[in-house]
Amino acid sequence: MTATEPHSGTTTPPTTPATPPTDSAAAPATDRTSDIGPPLTAGVLTALVGFTSSFVLVLTALRAVGADPREAESGLFLLCLAMGGLALWHGLRHRQPLSFAWSTPGAALLINAGHHSGGYRYAVGAFLLAGLLITLTGLWGTLRNWVSAIPTALATALLAGVLLPLCLAPVEAAAHLPSLALPAIVVWAVLTRFARRWATPAALVAAALMLLIHHSLRLGPAGDLLPIPVLTAPAFSLGALVGIAVPLYVITMASQNIAGLAVLNHFGYRPPTRSLLVSTGLTTVVGAAGGLYMVNLAAITAALSAGPDAHPDRNRRWIASVTAGVVYLLLGLTAGLWVALLASAPPLLIEAVAGLALLGTLGSALSAALAQEEGREAAVITFVISASGISVLGIGAPFWGLVVGLGAHLLLSRTGTPKPSPASR
Repeated sequence: MTATEPHSGTTTPPTTPATPPTDSAAAPATDRTSDIGPPLTAGVLTALVGFTSSFVLVLTALRAVGADPREAESGLFLLCLAMGGLALWHGLRHRQPLSFAWSTPGAALLINAGHHSGGYRYAVGAFLLAGLLITLTGLWGTLRNWVSAIPTALATALLAGVLLPLCLAPVEAAAHLPSLALPAIVVWAVLTRFARRWATPAALVAAALMLLIHHSLRLGPAGDLLPIPVLTAPAFSLGALVGIAVPLYVITMASQNIAGLAVLNHFGYRPPTRSLLVSTGLTTVVGAAGGLYMVNLAAITAALSAGPDAHPDRNRRWIASVTAGVVYLLLGLTAGLWVALLASAPPLLIEAVAGLALLGTLGSALSAALAQEEGREAAVITFVISASGISVLGIGAPFWGLVVGLGAHLLLSRTGTPKPSPASR
C-alpha cells in the first residue's frame, strides 16, 4: 500500500477543500527559500515506507499469477519507475504533493486469483484492460459516477474478502515454520505498538535474519541483480478479463484513487483528477507487458507528503512528493536484489510477511463494511463469496462476490426494512 493503503470508501471527495486547523496557509519568505529539510525528509520517508512495507506483496502477487522470477523483477522495477516518473512530472507541473503507489489491494487480489489457465500472458491482458478502464474513467465523468455509486459497504466487503486468505498466512506460517515466522511476528507486534509504520519492514528484516541463520542465501553474480524489463505479449480470455481486470479496476478506484483524492482535498488541495486518472491509466497500459499491473494515487503515503509535517506551508509540500519520486527511481534499481533474496525463502514465509502488512487494512475494511446495519447482509454476502476462493465459468470469486452482493443489495433495499423517515434521518 506503498505502505498498506487503507480503504476509504467510494464516496466522491468534496470539491471544495477545507484547510485543516493545524495547516498554515503561508510561511515566512525565509522558509520558502531555505527551509527544504522537512519536505526532503518527508519525501524520503514516503518512498521508504511505501516500498519496504509492501514490495514483498507485489512480488508474491506477480508470482501467483504465473510470472517467473525475471518477470516479477521486471514488474517491480517498472512500478518503481512509473511511481517515480509520475511523481516528478505531476509534482513539478502542478506544484502539489501528488504521490503515487502500486495498488496494494490489487496485489492481494492477484494472489487470491492465482494462476489462470493459459499462463501469465492472460494476467498481462487483464492488467492492460484494467489500465484502459482507469483511463476511460478519467476521460468519462459518467463512469466515475458509476464507480462512486457502488455502496461503500460492498466495496469494503470486497476488499476484505480479497485480503482474508492472505491475512491467514501468518497463522499458517507460525504453525508450520515456527522458527522462521514467529520471530518476525513478534517483531511486527512489538513495533505495531511503538512504531507502527516500521512494523512490516522490521518483520521482513527479522525474517531475513532467520533465513540467514537457518539457510544459506545465494544471490549470484552482481550483474544478474540489475533489473531488466521483460516483456510478455498479452493474451485475452473472458475468465481473466472478468475475474481479474474488473475487480482490479474496482478495488483500485475505490480503495486507492478515490481515497487518495480525499486525502489531498482534506489538506486543502485541488488535484487535477482527470489528468491524474488518465496518466496513471495510460502508464499501466504501456507498462502492462512488463508486469506493471497497476499504478495509482497513493492514500496513506499521500498524507506523509501532503500533511503539515512535510512543511508548514502548503505551497512547499510538493518538494516532498518530488523527492519521493526520486527515491522510488533509485529503489527500482534494487528490484533484482529483492527477488534474489526472496527466492531463497519458503513461499509461506513470504506470504506471512505480506499478510502482516495487510492486517490493519483488513480490520479497517471489515469495520467499514459492517458499520451500518442497513445493507449489512449484502456486505456479508460479498465478503463471504469474495473470500471463498471459488471459480465459476473460469471467473474468480471477487467478481462473483461483487455481482451477487450488488444483487443482494438491490433486493434487500427494496424488500427489506423500510427506509427511515426524513425526521429520523
